[in-house]
Amino acid sequence: MRILVTGGAGFIGSALVRYLVTNVGADVLTVDKLTYAGNLASLKQIENAPNHRFLKADIADRAAMTGAIEGFQPDRIMHLAAESHVDRSITGAGDFIQTNIVGTFALLEAARHYWNDLASERKSAFRFLHVSTDEVYGSLGDEGLFEEETSYDPSSPYSASKAASDHLAIAWHRTYGLPVVVSNCSNNYGPYHFPEKLIPLIILNAMEGKPLPVYGNGANIRDWLYVEDHARALHLIAGHGRLGEKYNVGGRNERRNIDVVQRVCALMDERKTTSAPHEKLISYVTDRPGHDARYAIDATKLETELGWKAEEDFDSGIAKTVDWYLANDWWWKPLRQGVYSGERLGVLKG
Repeated sequence: MRILVTGGAGFIGSALVRYLVTNVGADVLTVDKLTYAGNLASLKQIENAPNHRFLKADIADRAAMTGAIEGFQPDRIMHLAAESHVDRSITGAGDFIQTNIVGTFALLEAARHYWNDLASERKSAFRFLHVSTDEVYGSLGDEGLFEEETSYDPSSPYSASKAASDHLAIAWHRTYGLPVVVSNCSNNYGPYHFPEKLIPLIILNAMEGKPLPVYGNGANIRDWLYVEDHARALHLIAGHGRLGEKYNVGGRNERRNIDVVQRVCALMDERKTTSAPHEKLISYVTDRPGHDARYAIDATKLETELGWKAEEDFDSGIAKTVDWYLANDWWWKPLRQGVYSGERLGVLKG
């Protein structure tokens, strides 16, 4: 099995690549532009694996994508490359439009022309998995869950760009017959998570005795999914998902943001890191614009059709995550020192 993974040096992408190379034994080509969030150190575990290779390229570069696909001859493309941070999209939406929409278009077109020229047996077996987010659905009230049929209602430039890319992927299936499957996931967490996101930011700030910023009153709710559970789900969806269908991937772990932060603080206290009790570091800050109140995924379709189930609940997954950051400063220290030190992002001026 030859699998091309875009965005494979990012957080979810690198977890998927490690899983495919180590657990599945697939021959993997990782394609990544290596923006600030792309990090080859996240692939260090497999850097000498004979069944893995890396290509630095931009998915919006149609010629580069055509060359990569034609040269590697994949049986499957798993598309995870995206600009993904809501706060950055508020002040820099252009990058999100270029990568998430224009880049997805370029990749779909390169994949379509490659697929059209495949011999019949390989053509019928080929799959294109487009990986997306639950944020395309907008905000839930106190009740209910996002289902695959939930109408799209994106609130941020990030989620709007991902919604557009979802529509492109499905349209390429309906119009051209490209064998596309789409997945939409809840909030991921785990090892190798870039420190601008809530959980790694809180862990590292707590470790260093810095303020722990919580938007608004901390009541916003997210459904948390351990990244290695997500990697298993993506492999299943790409291999066995029905063409033209969507599959929601969620951990069934709803938590208020303040509860997440307090759980991290408790774990840090137990591990006797500096600044205990860490809850005294919590600092409530002005909420970000368009902050959705609640996300929660109904993963029934994935669970019943494909037999997937999350192996980690939030308590087990967050403990593993905290321990990983405590033990792996070789990975995050260069990022904190040279790429992102923890400053507030997404603040509108004037």
